[in-house]
Amino acid sequence: MHTNLPPIESLLELVRNAGDAIMEVYHQDEWDTQLKADQSPVTAADLAAERILAQGLSVLTPDIPILSEEAQIPDWSERQGWARYWLIDPLDGTREFLQRNGEFTVNLALIDQQTPILGIVYAPAKSAFYWGGTQLGAWCLENGLPSPIQTRAIEHTVHLLTSRRHGRKEAEAVAQVLKDFDVNTSAMGSSLKLCLIASGMADLYPRMTPTSEWDTAAAQAILVEAGGVLLNANTLEPLRYNTKDSLENPAFIALGDTSLNLEKRLNSESFNH
Repeated sequence: MHTNLPPIESLLELVRNAGDAIMEVYHQDEWDTQLKADQSPVTAADLAAERILAQGLSVLTPDIPILSEEAQIPDWSERQGWARYWLIDPLDGTREFLQRNGEFTVNLALIDQQTPILGIVYAPAKSAFYWGGTQLGAWCLENGLPSPIQTRAIEHTVHLLTSRRHGRKEAEAVAQVLKDFDVNTSAMGSSLKLCLIASGMADLYPRMTPTSEWDTAAAQAILVEAGGVLLNANTLEPLRYNTKDSLENPAFIALGDTSLNLEKRLNSESFNH
């Protein structure tokens, strides 16, 4: 692990505790749901996980600031001086949570110089645990034991992942651009999509509609260590974080196999026809 950071086991335990708090709410018969200013839903599960993560990180790493979806966002004038910070989404996929389909995650990322260097993604309803980062490799928890993961080579078939609510346009564009491949498409919520690419279960996830930085950072750290990329669809450069006042991501492409240069065929212009 990096110097001045707690053992990965302590961070995994913290994220698991946040996931356990989410599942306590998930198993209740009904929930109190509120709408935030942007009309996105927030539940008691979001807030419980936020409290656990914020309190735990403030003890484990008191000198590292925290940026969380469910807490007050510091002004850009303060954030722009951060060299290193935690970026968290206590419950990524609140709509999936509300639909009880299990496709929601806890996302914890450490950003250093605008780049995710450590990421943990936990899907408690699926008992799926992924983590990875610089000097750490990429891992999942399988049958109670850590197993290394890596992206897979694309041969004849591309397994495309899309968002449950925003994927039709992307799927149609990929089918047009990659006519020389068989394209199989699945829809899924949250950052699980990126983790499936990292673990060699899928190949490609383009996203042209808005997402936030806390949606992608943790899984990006894992995906990169597993051999994949998460690229700005306009520049084909890796996504970077805390570079501006807005915390909205650009359109992006997540790809497991970089040897075929498919990203050059799948830039943002491919999705605007």
